[in-house]
Amino acid sequence: MIMDKEQAKKIFARDRFAERAGIEIVEVSRGYCRAQMPIVADRHFNSANVVHGGAIFTLADFAFAVASNSHGQLALAVNVSISFLKAKQNGCLYAEATEVADPTRLGHYDVTVTDEKGSLIARFHGLAYRKQEPVPGL
Repeated sequence: MIMDKEQAKKIFARDRFAERAGIEIVEVSRGYCRAQMPIVADRHFNSANVVHGGAIFTLADFAFAVASNSHGQLALAVNVSISFLKAKQNGCLYAEATEVADPTRLGHYDVTVTDEKGSLIARFHGLAYRKQEPVPGL
């Protein structure tokens, strides 16, 4: 069963860390997710007064999780990496996760993090292992 946006929102509402960061799902389809995080709180900033790398990583990882679980089969990260390309101090960040190939056991995903102007902030690559069980709550 492929998740739609409402199912994904219901299931991933249990991600308390992403909720605390203010991350929301914008769009979901098979192997794809677009999520957003408004930069509205002091908690998003590091000591240099730019968005904390952990906040950017959380946004990218969340989009990766939704995209990799969108097939309805439980998928868990086994390897991820991120490159930070540009600092950000305000506005909104968007993460767009795309499945590289239709996976059976291992899924590879590319995630770009951009700002509201489309400037590239970070690139994230993730590898997910698909378990032989459905996504809890689906």
